[in-house]
Amino acid sequence: MSENNESNRILTGRVIGNAMDKTITVVVERRVKHPLYGKFMRRSTKVHAHDDANECNKGDWVRVEQCRPLSKTKSWRLVEVLERAR
Repeated sequence: MSENNESNRILTGRVIGNAMDKTITVVVERRVKHPLYGKFMRRSTKVHAHDDANECNKGDWVRVEQCRPLSKTKSWRLVEVLERAR
């Protein structure tokens, strides 16, 4: 099931929701430079990822990988849990 081609994007983020069955909501933050003023700003994106074993909890740091669309909003899958929430 795992496609190991080099075009898959891998992102790291924090789990902010796990209320759905086998699905987690991950917020991915990035820093972008303001085009005029040059200040670095934080921008975030929320993605839904497939968590087959329901192993993630809120606050966990995870790595997710882009995959084929699994549902209307879910096209990422959990690769690994980097750090558990305290």
